Amino acid sequence: MEQAKAHQLAVTAAKARLLAMDMVHTAASGHIGGSLSVMDILTSLYFSVLRADPRKPRDPDRDRFVLSKGHCTPALYAVLALRGYFPEADLKLFRSIEAHYSGHPDMVYVPGVDMSTGSLGQGISAAVGMALAGKLDGKDYRVYAVLGDGEIEEGQVWEAAMSAAKFKLDNLCAVVDVNGLQIDGKTADVMPSEPLDAKFLAFGWHVIYADGHDFTSLEDAFAQAQVWKGTPAVVLSRTVKGKGVSFMENDAGWHGKAPNDEQYEKAMAELRTALAEREGK
Repeated sequence: MEQAKAHQLAVTAAKARLLAMDMVHTAASGHIGGSLSVMDILTSLYFSVLRADPRKPRDPDRDRFVLSKGHCTPALYAVLALRGYFPEADLKLFRSIEAHYSGHPDMVYVPGVDMSTGSLGQGISAAVGMALAGKLDGKDYRVYAVLGDGEIEEGQVWEAAMSAAKFKLDNLCAVVDVNGLQIDGKTADVMPSEPLDAKFLAFGWHVIYADGHDFTSLEDAFAQAQVWKGTPAVVLSRTVKGKGVSFMENDAGWHGKAPNDEQYEKAMAELRTALAEREGK
C-alpha cells in the first residue's frame, strides 16, 4: 500500500474513534471496547475495499457488508458518516428515541446498513444468504461480514460456515475481530475457540491472517480474499479491545460500558492527540 493512502486511512480511523467515543458518552450507553478494536477494519473496508457509493446505498450491484457483531454500531455509524452516507451531526442521536441510530444496525432506516443484526451468529448467516443469492443471480458483487471472536462461540456461526463451504461461496469474505475478550472476560476462559485457523480450515474455508491495526496488512488480506477461488475466505484479524484509549485497552470491563465525564475527557484527550500526530500537527 502506498504510504499516502495508509496515512489517510489512519487519519480517518482516528477521526472515527473520536466520533464513536462521543456517541457512547452522549448516549450514556453503548459498546465502546469492541468498536475501538474493529475501527481500523471497517475503515479499510469502507474507504479502500468495498465497491459502494454513498449516493446510491441500495445499488443492486454494490458490495455488501454485514456487521455480524451488531453491538458495535459506534464503529459502523462513525465510519458510515465519514464515508458520506449521512451527516456526522446525526451521530448525536445515537440510541436516542428521536432517531433510528439504535444500538444495533437498522437496515430499514439507516443509509448504508445492508443487514439488521443483533443476535450474535445471525449476521454471518445472512451474509451467506446474500453471497448465495449473488451466485444464483450471476452477480459479481462481494459480501463481507465482521464477527467477534466471542461470537464464534455461537453454534449458528458454524452452521453458516458449513453452508458457505458447501456452496463454494468464494464471493464471501468473513473477518474475525480477534481481540481475545468478550463481555465476561477472556475468550480463552469463557469458551476457548482457538485454534480458529484449524477450525475454519476444517470447515472448508481459506484462512488469511492480518494485523487488524495495520492498513497495509488489512489491504493485503482483502486482496488475497478477492482473488481466491473455490471456497469462502476468512481473515483472522488480531486486534486490541479498546484500541487507542490506554485505560480501555485489553480490559473486558469496557465491553459495553459508557465512560463517565472524567473518563470521557481523558479518552478524548488521548484520541485527539493521536489524530493530531497522524495529521502532523
